This record gives sequence, C-alpha cells and structure tokens, in this order.
Amino acid sequence: MLTLTNVRKRYGSLTAVDGLSLSVRRGEVFGLLGPNGAGKSTTVGLAVGLLEPDEGKVSIEGRGAPTVAGVRARLGVAPQGLAIYDLLSGEENLRFFGQVYGLAGAALDRRVAACLAFVGLADRARDHAGTYSGGMKRRLNLAAALVHDPDLLLLDEPTVGVDPQSRNAIFDNIEALNRDGRTIIYTTHYMEEAERLCDRIAIVDRGRLLALGTLDELLAAHGGPAMLVVTTTDGERRVQTTDPLAELSRLAATTTVRDFHVERPTLEQVFLHLTGQSLRD
Repeated sequence: MLTLTNVRKRYGSLTAVDGLSLSVRRGEVFGLLGPNGAGKSTTVGLAVGLLEPDEGKVSIEGRGAPTVAGVRARLGVAPQGLAIYDLLSGEENLRFFGQVYGLAGAALDRRVAACLAFVGLADRARDHAGTYSGGMKRRLNLAAALVHDPDLLLLDEPTVGVDPQSRNAIFDNIEALNRDGRTIIYTTHYMEEAERLCDRIAIVDRGRLLALGTLDELLAAHGGPAMLVVTTTDGERRVQTTDPLAELSRLAATTTVRDFHVERPTLEQVFLHLTGQSLRD
C-alpha cells in the first residue's frame, strides 16, 4: 500500500531521513516508533505528499507518488495537530472535508452521517467543534480522515491528550477499521498502544530504520532473555534466562520455592536498547 525506497530528505546540513526503505502491506496496522528528532514527522510528510524526497521514491498502491492529487486521494490523514475548525459544527467540518474530496449530494450525506455515527458523535453533530472535549475533537479528527472512504489511513499520535474512555473508543475504532480491510499507519510514543494494535512495528532513529518486525520478532531479536523471579525461603532471586522452566527446576532442587513468575522483555526495553536512554527534548 505504501512503499518508501531509499528515501532521503535534507534541510540544509541536516539529513532528517537518511536512506529509509520500508513497505506497508495491504490490510495491516503498521506502527512507526522513534524518539524526538528521529525523522518520524518528515517521514509522515513524505508519505502524505506534503514533502518531496531529495532522493528515492515514495509510492502508494504502486500508482505513483502521493504528491499526485489522484494518488493522494486514496489516503486519509489524522494529523497530531487537530485539523478541524472550532467555529464549525461536527457535521459542517465533515461536509467541508468531504466536498474537498469531491463528494456531493446523497453520497456526501451518507458518508457524513456514517462517520459521525462511527466515532460516536451523532448526538453532537450540530454543536460547534469548539465545545467538544479533547477526546471528542480527536474522534472528529479521525472522522475527517475517513469521510472520503480511503483505503490507507495515516494516524499520527491519535490519542494525545485524551481521557481513558476516549482512548479506548479510538482503539475500538482502529480495530474495526482494520477488520474492514483498511491499511493503517500508526505513529505513537505509547509502547502499549503499539503492542496492542500493530501487526508490525518499525523503529526509526536519525532518519534510519533500526528494526522492523512483529512484536514477537522484535522481542526475540532485541529484547534480551526473560527474567525469572523466584521467591524462596532465602528471599527473592532474579535470574536472566532463555529457559525459565529449566532454571526453575534447578533452583527447586536446592531450595524451597514459594512463588515465581517470569518477566518477559517489553517493547519499551527494545526501544531503549536500540535508540538509547538519553533525553530527546
């Protein structure tokens, strides 16, 4: 659905994206993770056609670059900075964006009503968006990305600043969209979101791809061994091991085991291992 091939983008002496190649498969939720300054925003700009690469190629569905209007129309974008108008109602916002994409008449009416219902805003459709809560604005932002019924969605930090209920509602929306066959690119700083939602995850830093795979593949390759935590008559023992069962049997042969559990490596540990632990402000 989206392919970046050896893409570079420079701003003067700064190379924001440095030979990045990746391919997003049809029907998957593809996570894009990276610290501040990793090149995520530039990558997003390249993917949606706001920027053109200095080198390399970006293509959507093999049809061409997203800088071409007809190709870009296949893409829906919910940016991190809310792309809605506070002085318009929720319905008026969606009508405006639908008209920008060429919808009119009954087709526009159907899409506006369907998208408002999908994000749970049908009962607030005629209220000004400026009166919405943060979570409602995020859901309207998602609806605006959906109104023209795109096959490929790019969601940039879609849960920033929302309450747990709205966050969970957005998760449900994303999972429903994916079940419906849509391809989703999901950028986030929240590791648990990527763990829950993403079929594959790309970790980028300094404009380069550091790792790409399923959660299990990333944990196996970069997470290190599991931690066996055992409570015995002598206290707690923590042992890193690739075979927790064998290690537990060894300990049980020499001491009384009162309790135990296994701590699996996490995506956060993989992320910090690959990108470092220094602050990126």
